[in-house]
Amino acid sequence: MSESVLASQQSLRRQLLARFPLFAELPPARLGALLGEAQLLQAPAGGVLFDAKQPCRGFPLVLEGSIRVTKAAPNGREILLYRVEPGQSCILSGGCLLGHSDYSASGIAETAVTILSIPPALFHELMLQFEPFRRYVFGMYSERLSEVMELVEEVAFRRLDARLAQLLVRRGPVVEGTHQRLAEELGSVREIVSRLLRSFEQRGWLRIERERVTVTDPKALAALAAERG
Repeated sequence: MSESVLASQQSLRRQLLARFPLFAELPPARLGALLGEAQLLQAPAGGVLFDAKQPCRGFPLVLEGSIRVTKAAPNGREILLYRVEPGQSCILSGGCLLGHSDYSASGIAETAVTILSIPPALFHELMLQFEPFRRYVFGMYSERLSEVMELVEEVAFRRLDARLAQLLVRRGPVVEGTHQRLAEELGSVREIVSRLLRSFEQRGWLRIERERVTVTDPKALAALAAERG
């Protein structure tokens, strides 16, 4: 093995253990085998990592960057289900591997991403034989399920203007992104979100700029966000 390949493997090992400390509990030989079998993948911002109705080819461990997992309706509208960030993985991928099913949503690189993809056979082996990994996967399911249930409650029972206000307060004071991107996160359409943003701007609560919104009155937005009607 050349020095450059050895150095690359050692760098990947350090990066994996920094993001996913649970793998430090693997015996060195098994950790080396995992690094040898797993596939290191990179994608630019906007790259489609997986799409609905595609088979799952591995369990992704995000080392760098952020992934948006979205669900699209037949009319083209999308809603953001959750984000996958460094040190996290995708429950949808785990579910597809466990259930031997295809994806039901899409994963898109929000920024440039680096992923270590565990192949299906190794994923099942780790689930059966390595308790820390099994705990990690099921713990991830619990966290994501709570997030998705909260999303369902927000979409079903809460006014869109209050949800938009909450998003702006949480992400502010400067919120980068197009009106279309904000609409996707809220499960709405661009025209309605743009109209609400203009209304907020007229009240002096924010300033609309090109692909950016600057919050100028977070207290007013927070008060609206607190309304549950």
